[in-house]
Amino acid sequence: MNYFNIAEFDSPDLPGSGQNMKPKVLLMLEETRKRLGKAIHINSGFRSEKHNKKVGGKKSSSHLTGWAVDIHCTTSLDRFEMLKCLIKVGFNRIGIGNTFIHVDIDPEKVENVIWTY
Repeated sequence: MNYFNIAEFDSPDLPGSGQNMKPKVLLMLEETRKRLGKAIHINSGFRSEKHNKKVGGKKSSSHLTGWAVDIHCTTSLDRFEMLKCLIKVGFNRIGIGNTFIHVDIDPEKVENVIWTY
């Protein structure tokens, strides 16, 4: 990877767990970063069941299987630019929060949806 270190995707309670991220997700994030032209901070990548429960994640969270990431994003301009790039590279499941954007491509879930938190 050119823009990320795999450790950025680790569950905080499980060092090395970023290796569980799906390669396709990582490639899409690399392309997003290239198009965006500025750093992307990963709030959450892979999650252990324990950490997912601690942060209030759903039992069926795509973070548990390496299909999802939460990206730090706090301003409307950054959100707009980030969303443009994420959609162009093919992310098709997007959740928008006040301080982050969730993206995943979990093949077990409905595609082409955007929701808010």
